[in-house]
Amino acid sequence: MRHHFLKAIAATGLGLTMALANAAPAQENHDDLKIGFMGVFSGGQAALGQDSYDGFMLYLKNHGDKLGGRHIEVLKADAQIKPVVGVQLAKRLIDKDGVPIIVGVTFSNVMLAVHGPITKKEVFLIGTNAGPSQIAGKECSPYFFSTSYQNDQKAESMGSYAKSKGYKRIITMVPNYQSGFDFVTGFKRYYQAPLLDEIYTPLNQQDFSAELAKIASEKPDAVYVFYPGGLGVNFLRQWQQAGLLGKIPVLSTSTTDAINLPAQRDSALGVITSPVWGPDMDNAANKKFVAEFEKEYKRIPSDFAAQSYDGAQLLDSAIAKVKGHVEDKAAFMAALKQADFPSVRGDFKFGNNNFPIQDLSVFEVVKDAQGRFTLKKIATPLKAQQDAYHQDCPMK
Repeated sequence: MRHHFLKAIAATGLGLTMALANAAPAQENHDDLKIGFMGVFSGGQAALGQDSYDGFMLYLKNHGDKLGGRHIEVLKADAQIKPVVGVQLAKRLIDKDGVPIIVGVTFSNVMLAVHGPITKKEVFLIGTNAGPSQIAGKECSPYFFSTSYQNDQKAESMGSYAKSKGYKRIITMVPNYQSGFDFVTGFKRYYQAPLLDEIYTPLNQQDFSAELAKIASEKPDAVYVFYPGGLGVNFLRQWQQAGLLGKIPVLSTSTTDAINLPAQRDSALGVITSPVWGPDMDNAANKKFVAEFEKEYKRIPSDFAAQSYDGAQLLDSAIAKVKGHVEDKAAFMAALKQADFPSVRGDFKFGNNNFPIQDLSVFEVVKDAQGRFTLKKIATPLKAQQDAYHQDCPMK
């Protein structure tokens, strides 16, 4: 396998870093296709970006560092969780490095900041995680394609599940930023009943004792929470310490997954969660992906990794269709729209706004045969679901 070289760039006063993957010298090749990969790679949420990156790079490695027949040079950009950093990095990737494609973006506040500056430059943006409502609706772009979800979708499946369980008194608890708002909105859309309470906490709040005391006093039928990465570890540990584990059902989105389950362990057992993908999804492409990922990284992949693996598959297919000529933007756009790849989720196609139309399932945290904490699919409340904002997108 041909290796990439390592390069770091710092932006004055912002501590921006960008690196090319896999440190080793390489000869310059003018036929290489540069792709930027933007995510969060530092701080408490770094594991989310790393898993996304690992999923993308796994596919690339197993295909000889090529997508669609072109050798790929990946530029890794750490946007942290800071919109201003993301914008600076996007500008650098486009204006200095000349990338025609940017992949990734972990958090919705960063996606909202970079979506316009990237797509208005007619650079293709392949989102593999964040899906804020605005870019699915009026701010949609033909240069943006998502291999993950529109934020509300994951919450909609959980809202539908909660309704089917007959829960009457539910409290929602999420961070006070765009994804939190979208997830509560999506949950309410399909739960279709008044909530007992809505609790919003600062994005980086680590101590939830006051909120948990309030929940304990209100005695809801269930809680619906969204706390990604390290926040999810802290929340469920404190939930257990507060004596609430097993007393009040926990319904969640992006709070417990393969990234934080090794740290959450017993505090997550029985939690119900709603990613758009799970490791036990029964299709050939998924079985291949999970086996390859566990062999390479010695851990169970998360949905972050699966969505980025699909992002690499999408690019592989589309670049091949245009015979490597991504400079033909109209042809490349049409090739991407076809979504002609075997998604790890099974059926997959793009709606008019280039967000997926997909089945939405819910999973329970269990132990597998090896004693590892993982997710088991228990229901699929919504089939071939299109997001709630596509009608606001002017694209057909």
